[in-house]
Amino acid sequence: MSKSVNVAIIGSGVVGSAFINQLNNLKTAIKYNVIYLALNTSQALFSKDYKPVDLSTYTTTETQQPLSLDDLVSYLKDSGKPTIFVDNTSSEAIANFYPTFIKSGISIATPNKKAFSSSLKIWNDIFESSKVEGAGLVYHESTVGAGLPIILPLKDLVTTGDKVVKIEGIFSGTLSYIFNEFSTTEPSNVKFSDVVKVAKQLGYTEPDPRDDLNGLDVARKVTILARISGLEVESPTSFPVQSLIPKELEGVQSVAEFMEKLPNYDNDIQKVKDEAFAENKVLRFVGQVDLETNKVSVGIGKYGFDHPFASLKGSDNVVSIKTERYPNPLIIQGAGAGSEVTAHGVLADTIKIAERIAK
Repeated sequence: MSKSVNVAIIGSGVVGSAFINQLNNLKTAIKYNVIYLALNTSQALFSKDYKPVDLSTYTTTETQQPLSLDDLVSYLKDSGKPTIFVDNTSSEAIANFYPTFIKSGISIATPNKKAFSSSLKIWNDIFESSKVEGAGLVYHESTVGAGLPIILPLKDLVTTGDKVVKIEGIFSGTLSYIFNEFSTTEPSNVKFSDVVKVAKQLGYTEPDPRDDLNGLDVARKVTILARISGLEVESPTSFPVQSLIPKELEGVQSVAEFMEKLPNYDNDIQKVKDEAFAENKVLRFVGQVDLETNKVSVGIGKYGFDHPFASLKGSDNVVSIKTERYPNPLIIQGAGAGSEVTAHGVLADTIKIAERIAK
């Protein structure tokens, strides 16, 4: 008799829909019964008798109002099978509810960074809850580097007694692309504002590019890695984060006005680029966790033309993990953004959980 798990999914945006498609096409010995699918805050698919949702026709199926989080926990607890809750949103409200799911024996797979990078209290609550007997499991590989294997290998190193010395990386696909185009090993007159404009047109940035340029997304990812490494970072705003938004444009209301005025500040970052080039270096936007000084930071760094960060292409991410066992750093590089690779990371976590809890 084949093993099975019940699955509840929230979110059917770009990552959510890619996840649903990948799950629907999965060939595995374990059966995944999707008993709850919330497409958004007003539409959900589920039934009182826990009949699985047909993932091949869900977009045309009649929906109903989603359950409240309290009611969802009760619904899943009463389903009679081990259950995995897949949160494909970036909702802080849902993230804050994770401890309740976990204590109720419901496991979690998610790319939601808010749960693991907001207050240290939520982080502690989540992982303290997971230690209780009968608690759910927690996997969140896709919160850093999309589907790249960063979090699990780092946790394995720490769990087996290795000590992290330094983590350094390019964690934003958007800012990776912008700096790879702007600051190169060849002479270039390309303007920073023009690169931002192209990145926006290509869909690499958020609808409001300031959500990338403020550095907070990188700060969230660095917070997660710092905490896994043993640093009790209070929040993503508790350490220095360099914003690429000119001070004079911080109060600008519309995206259109910001994009229109950004070229006025090209000279400032151009000077930094020229100075780096004169030293045979390029600029990269990096996050750092230094366990020797117990410092975390996010901002522009200069790297020699022969450094691995200098040869990065497109929107790839790269992370360097130096530990006592790996004095020559472990380098992980690849696509760190995109719906398909992020969904793959979430699905891989879902499978790992299922392999442990399926009955």
